[in-house]
Amino acid sequence: MRQNLDLRVHDRVALDEIELYAEMLSAVAAAKRPLTVAEIDMVLGVRSDEAGRRELTPQD
Repeated sequence: MRQNLDLRVHDRVALDEIELYAEMLSAVAAAKRPLTVAEIDMVLGVRSDEAGRRELTPQD
């Protein structure tokens, strides 16, 4: 069964999650104190509106 495994196939969602996790780990490692919710949101690309609702920041 392993012979039929196509190594060129990528799970885009999983790769994106791994990238976010790595960015979060880097931010935590560089911080001298626990990150605030606002700082975590910034690392993850999330923004809050006036009502406190959080949404993804559009990427270029």
